[in-house]
Formats: sequence, C-alpha cells, structure tokens
Amino acid sequence: MTEQPGRPKYYRGAVAISGDRIALVSDSPQRIERYERERGEGLQVADGAGRLVMPGLINLHNHVSMTLMRGYADDLPLMPWLTEKIWPFEAKLDGDDIYSGAELGIAEMLLGGTTAFVDMYWYADRVAEAAIRSGIRAVVSPAFVGTAFDGYVERTQRMIERYNGAAGDRIRVWVAPHAPYTCTPEQIRESLKLCERNGVGVNIHVAETLSEVETIRERYGKTPVEHLRDLGVFDYRALAVHCVHLTETDMEILSRQGVSVVYNPQSNMKLASGIAPVARLLERGANVGIGTDGPSSNNDLDMWDEMRTGSFLQKVATGDPCVLPAYEVLRMATTRAADAIGMKGEIGVLAEGARADLIVLNLDKPHLTPCHDLVANLVYCAKPSDVETVMVDGRIVVRQGALANGDFGAIRREVERRLGVLQRRGE
Repeated sequence: MTEQPGRPKYYRGAVAISGDRIALVSDSPQRIERYERERGEGLQVADGAGRLVMPGLINLHNHVSMTLMRGYADDLPLMPWLTEKIWPFEAKLDGDDIYSGAELGIAEMLLGGTTAFVDMYWYADRVAEAAIRSGIRAVVSPAFVGTAFDGYVERTQRMIERYNGAAGDRIRVWVAPHAPYTCTPEQIRESLKLCERNGVGVNIHVAETLSEVETIRERYGKTPVEHLRDLGVFDYRALAVHCVHLTETDMEILSRQGVSVVYNPQSNMKLASGIAPVARLLERGANVGIGTDGPSSNNDLDMWDEMRTGSFLQKVATGDPCVLPAYEVLRMATTRAADAIGMKGEIGVLAEGARADLIVLNLDKPHLTPCHDLVANLVYCAKPSDVETVMVDGRIVVRQGALANGDFGAIRREVERRLGVLQRRGE
C-alpha cells in the first residue's frame, strides 16, 4: 500500500530494500524480474502472500516514559490529574527511570507498527538513548515548565549537539516549552533562540482546555494561539499539540503560518478536554497529524485504535458520517505526520528513494475478513497484533511479532523493579 500520484492506493506487487532506502516498489513483473536478475544470488527474497506492506505509522505526540504511570491517575480532570498525581510522581523520577519507561513504551509502539514518534519529556537524552538502542525513529523534545527553566537553554544546546542527527539521522532534537500557561513569554522567547541557532523545530501544548484559554486571556488578552504567534513560536517548524478550543481566527493563523496541529482524540476524551475541530482545520488547509499522547492519559500507544477513534469522534462532533474518512485519517498517521516533522517524502510513504520505514501486516485474520476496502479495514478494524514485521531505515526491528533488538521480558522486569524502587523512594 502506498501513496503515489497516478497509482492505486494499494496493489499486488513487490518492495525491495537496499541499505536504508526503498529501491523498488512495483507491480510490473518485468521490473521485478529485472531487479532480481541485476541483484543476483545475494538478493534475499521473502514471500508476502496474504500480507500487506505499508509505511510505518508515525505517532506525533507522546510522553513515552509515562508508561511508568499507566493506570496510576485515572478518571480525573486535567489540572487535578497534573497537580495532584502526575507532577508529584514525576518529581521522584531520575534518568534511569525515564530510560526504563521509554524502553517499555518504544517496545509497545514497535510491536504495534509505529516506526517513528515525537516525544516531549524530562531527561530527554535518556529517551534518545532508548530510541537509539531499539532502532525506532524519534524526535525527542526536552520539555520545560516555568519553575524549572534555569539551565534549560544550555542543557538543550548540548543535547542538540550530541543527539540531533544521531544514529544515521534517526534521532532529531526539538525544543519543547510545555504550554503557554506553564511558561512565561520571556522563557518561551529564550527557548526559541535554540530553534534559530540550530534549525530545529518547536513542540508545545496549545489550547488543550477551556481553563487554559481563559487563563491566557486573563493574563495577555489573547487566545493561546494568538499569544504564541506574537511570541514568534510559529516562525519555526512547529507542532501545536491538542488545539481543542480554537476560534476561527486561531484556525486561520495556524493554517496561514504552516503550523502542524496534532490531534489526540483518546487523551482529550479521557480527560474531558473536548474535541479538536479537525474537520474545520483541514477545510482551511491546515496540516493535521495524530498522536496518542502519553500512556497515563490514553492509556496505550495503539495508533490503530487512535485512528479509528479519531475518525469516529469527528463524525459525532460534526453530525456528518462522511467527515474524516478512513484514507484521510491514515494520511494523518503517515504522509501528513512526515510533513509535520520535516520528513515529507522521506518517511510515511512507500516510494522508491524513501527511507525504508515499513511494516508488514498479516491480513489473514477474522476481523480483517472480508476485504471490500483495505484502507477501511486497516483504520476501522486493524490491531497491533496484526503486525508481523517492522523495519526502520532498512533494519528489521520486529520479526514475527517479536522485538529484534530487545527482550520484552527483561524490559518488563526492569520496569517492575524500578517501580518498587520509586515506591521506596517516596516513603
């Protein structure tokens, strides 16, 4: 399955990989035979009968190490969730905890067909290290809030120098002010100097709740989107995460300035934050991708279910069953997401010359039968367990449903051990 001008959405054919790139995507027997002949006996061939090869999914918003808090703080509104449960728990974490939580979340993503993710968290260098070891692609964003800004610029500059472009450019580093209500204008402006100096992007929560919108209006007399525009945030490649409560002017600003909006339907539902106006944003030409948010507010990292929920929720919100059809929401997890992080045409596509980030699904499943429309089956029926093989940069990272670069049992045991240490640390 691919997205190429003038080609069907999916067809029977072959995909060939050479190094970290896709060398061939074709349904022409003549081209396939010629490729095999030219490569000779060294060519490895896998039979894909009953299987689907497609681009890997891209999770545009995560706090992956919050796997440590999965099921810890459920059924609470956002601010009590943060102030009474999450922030006190996070205050006890160290870099090793972050690494362990990241390993667990990355394993979950890879096994479910996610080949790239954008993360925003503390100790982001440890998230980068976990990503490097696992083989996944990642944009890691060191986060800050206003009360913990001292030294942020210096630390993040060092991290950019060390990790941006690491592991054959699998790792990139962006800047991440947490939100306009937790960071001062001066701090946000100062952090943007890192974008200017290094050519990196910025990742920020925006207009997630009505209380945030009211707070920003009281402080600055503007909406969060207007406030961030005036601070210069949107002068750089930017991910505006959530964007649940937007005015018509906000949507025009986001579209006009080329800001990519990240839709997090399940997290927004669970925290009762609201429903992002995705259909209207798309109508205005805005780029919209999709993410799970963190495992403590979702509570899983299942992009298949996120796509399904995201599509259904927009239909309910608009009263229009035609809104956000399956193919469009799949693009939000592939081509649109790739564009959002500056990798348009590089990932999120099955095309010759693109990076070999792809997944193989077993279609021989009851819930995928019959198949009148493969894309609809994927978005509305597929599950992480359907994924058999995952490749990132031409390297297999999941083989026959098991991690190629790690032992899930060992990862799970280390998480459980660290949670015991955390419990004792808090006593």
